[in-house]
Amino acid sequence: MRGHCILSHGFESGPDATKVTALGTVAERLGWTCERPDYTDLDARRDVSPLGDVGARLERLQQLAMAAAARGPLVLAGSSLGAWISGQVSMRVPVAGLFLMAPPVRLDAAHPLQAADVPVSVIHGWDDELIPAADVVGWTGARRGRLLLVDDGHRLAAHVDASAQAFGALLQSL
Repeated sequence: MRGHCILSHGFESGPDATKVTALGTVAERLGWTCERPDYTDLDARRDVSPLGDVGARLERLQQLAMAAAARGPLVLAGSSLGAWISGQVSMRVPVAGLFLMAPPVRLDAAHPLQAADVPVSVIHGWDDELIPAADVVGWTGARRGRLLLVDDGHRLAAHVDASAQAFGALLQSL
């Protein structure tokens, strides 16, 4: 085993989503173990916020990440809100790398995307209707991270294979 990956799905998605499933397949082929937490119960908590219970999402990922990091190298990956919580948790738990798909560089003015100073790889759509590509270019560039911009929207539906290949390249570089 080379390490462990925690793959966090986006808001109103699920652990069996196409992108995180593809990432898991690549990781396992490269000798990494994986888990895909289910946040659907927390996303449904609209009484907390329009994005569900983001604080509980953070807590759930942090608990899983702490246990995994105690066993060996850990990589966090996520899509959209899953990317945002992965970055935040990387500030609290030692990780070897981050893979972020369509990352919100800020949930709002008070909640910017933060990330540990570790290797980071990002894939983002030029036509993302929620998060401007220029914002992601600036955020990733400030960290000297790898950035793949593709002709796609927020869901990156036409670039599942490209996402998996970029994730595999990050894992192989660690």
